[in-house]
Amino acid sequence: MLVIPAIDLKDGSCVRLLQGRKEEVTKYSDDPVETARRWVREGAELIHIVDLDGAFTGEQKNLESIKNIRKRVDVRLEVGGGIRDLQRIKLLDSIGIDKIILGTIAIKDPNLLREACVKYPGKIVVGIDAKKGRVAIRGWEELTETTALALAKEVEDSGAAGIIYTDIAKDGMLMGPNVEATAEIVNLVRIPVTASGGVSSLKDIANLMQIEGLYAIVTGKAVYSGTIVLNEAIALVRRG
Repeated sequence: MLVIPAIDLKDGSCVRLLQGRKEEVTKYSDDPVETARRWVREGAELIHIVDLDGAFTGEQKNLESIKNIRKRVDVRLEVGGGIRDLQRIKLLDSIGIDKIILGTIAIKDPNLLREACVKYPGKIVVGIDAKKGRVAIRGWEELTETTALALAKEVEDSGAAGIIYTDIAKDGMLMGPNVEATAEIVNLVRIPVTASGGVSSLKDIANLMQIEGLYAIVTGKAVYSGTIVLNEAIALVRRG
């Protein structure tokens, strides 16, 4: 299992949002590259990057920061936020991004999702962000009628290489993850599932480790605020 630190980019800075609300912003760093290098020094094997401006507008506005991170670190990167056409996927692939995360488009254009999975096999991951079991899109501002479980099965059938499941109610709250909902997703599909949202302590990570088959855990606010020390979390999952 991997512990994956998150870098959320807004206006070129590393920030965190409270439950995805763009007006509830905490800035942690004006230097995304140094933040990424810090996580690599602490043992990260994969870094989760979200272009928040892209998620809200559909147009990635932090591409230069993403390119700079790619140039300066030698671990795998996964990038999401505002990726809603094949041209953007092609661009991110061309600069060396290892995993490309689709969210809104998986609901709005399932045919594009299938096409992307065919053109970029093993690289397309779908972010499923849910509130009370229903999928939220467009930077979590729009709640759909689609359930997280239904979408998980659909994206697996489309050929996605994995799922990142986030419980919006938990995200940024440091109140613990939704272990039960995450386990439901893991048990439903055969592709790798990453848990995200609410991970606030080593105990939370230990609880998620009880989900047999869980691929990875994303942590954001906790590693910035210090309630989790990244290298300690990585050591915990490596011990099993």
